[in-house]
Amino acid sequence: MRTDVTFPSNGLMLAGHLYTPDAPGPRTEAPHPLPAIVVGHPASGVKEQAAGLYAERLAREGFVTLAFDAAHQGESEGVPRGLEDPDQRVEDIKAAVSFLGVRPEVDPDRIGALGICASGGYVVPAAATDHRIGAVATVSAADIGRQFREGADGTQDPAVVRGMLDAAAAARSAEARGEGAGVFPIFPATEEEARALGPHTFDGWEYYRTDRARHPRSAEAFTWNSVDRIVTFEPFRFVSLIAPRPLLMIVGTEAVTSHMTTEAFADAGEPKRLHWIDGASHVDLYDKDKYVTPAVAELTAFFRKRLGDASPVG
Repeated sequence: MRTDVTFPSNGLMLAGHLYTPDAPGPRTEAPHPLPAIVVGHPASGVKEQAAGLYAERLAREGFVTLAFDAAHQGESEGVPRGLEDPDQRVEDIKAAVSFLGVRPEVDPDRIGALGICASGGYVVPAAATDHRIGAVATVSAADIGRQFREGADGTQDPAVVRGMLDAAAAARSAEARGEGAGVFPIFPATEEEARALGPHTFDGWEYYRTDRARHPRSAEAFTWNSVDRIVTFEPFRFVSLIAPRPLLMIVGTEAVTSHMTTEAFADAGEPKRLHWIDGASHVDLYDKDKYVTPAVAELTAFFRKRLGDASPVG
């Protein structure tokens, strides 16, 4: 069952979808509190896309799950629209934990967090400093700061990020003159342009800009004042602070970003597990059932072991 919910994060109201397991039959008494999982969406995504898919699939396995729109994006509050602020994104995850922790159907001592793509980075600093998060998992984890600095594959010319920071500085000055917050497009305008930039860019373009997964509230542009917030963000710097709580990192063998997962995993403490999905690219793990199904199976086993029983229903 899916319920529309809202909850506060740093003075802004966030919009979420709360998924609860369907009861297998009529209930004569209130259910016992269940383990719960916060699910964060990729940068530019919304709760109706990859995060919602994973949240819904994990709810089928007996977990209470929460997918939500980041502040400044989707149906959540926040101006300017399209701001990608890593510090706020981390706070959003902690706020989601707070929301779940007071729900009657949730056991507050059994809350985990799952991050997909950029949220795979955001859940790490959130969990590193918030001990209410009992288990952490990532799917196609991305270090968004590193991606802006070096490109997804680590080969980007340093002049690119310098140019972006110049543009961000100019945009801040323009905003100070009352000209509003400037924005830049996240994706190429056409399929031809996307293909020319390589398979990773095309995969993202196809997911977000075609009928494959396009959503009217998914961000098509970020504000320029997102850039100087993102560039110095290092989500995996304190990954070791998650231990002794468990960490699972899932990544596709064909993901151009896989080095971000493997390097973060190497720095993490035990207990930890790295799980490869054979043949999957970074974006394949967002929605392709061939790859999502084994990922969900791995996540289910991990969260059941670490958070306690959540019997499958329906």
